[in-house]
Amino acid sequence: MMALEITAANFADEVLAGDKTVLVDFWAEWCGPCRMQSPILEAFAAEHPEVKVAKVDVDANGELAEKFGIMSIPTLLVFKNGKLAKSAVGLHDKQALAALTE
Repeated sequence: MMALEITAANFADEVLAGDKTVLVDFWAEWCGPCRMQSPILEAFAAEHPEVKVAKVDVDANGELAEKFGIMSIPTLLVFKNGKLAKSAVGLHDKQALAALTE
């Protein structure tokens, strides 16, 4: 299960609409910790089908990063019922992701 690529164009439909918990990873290709986070997110997504896992490339989607005040990456935002519920900055293991999305 690959994480869904999110852009400004599909953000509202994929993240804000629907009743599923959505974990959004704000990342960039040049960011070492972001590249380390990616396979952890993929494994988490495979084990937690109840959570939609999505990624926002901050270089390609600066307006989204700005909208949510992303200052450092990776930043993980959790949306529940279309509302921002939690956020975390830095590299997280699967257990931390599970706690974040509870």
